[in-house]
Amino acid sequence: MSITAGWTRLLMVVSAAAFAGAAYAIRAAMDGPVEQYSGAAFSAAIVYTIVIFIRPLISPLRAASAAVAYCWFIEFAQLTPIPAALSERAWLVRQLLGAQFDLVDVAWYPVGAVPLVAAHWFLRAGRRSRPTPTPAGP
Repeated sequence: MSITAGWTRLLMVVSAAAFAGAAYAIRAAMDGPVEQYSGAAFSAAIVYTIVIFIRPLISPLRAASAAVAYCWFIEFAQLTPIPAALSERAWLVRQLLGAQFDLVDVAWYPVGAVPLVAAHWFLRAGRRSRPTPTPAGP
């Protein structure tokens, strides 16, 4: 594993923790649509960081597509009784799967991924624009 991949993975762990902390802080401080919709957006952001953790060199658009597709899969799975039944058994499962389908959440998942795509593209462009060091001659 290269140093770049290692640092990227560390940044993704820190970012996921920060996103989760922000989501829980908003949930603790507010009630209503801001709390609900920010939770969906932060969920997508956390999944985006997991995708980057697994594949550090993936393109921003592919990472966002994977994150949003996964979030949509989980959301639409809530139309079945399985996530609700599993969520009743454990707090962590409820955090991961939710328990109730909400069509509005489907629209908020991309909202959580788009800023990360922009940041990811910006960071990649900055990395490419740096001149590569040339080895010193004899």
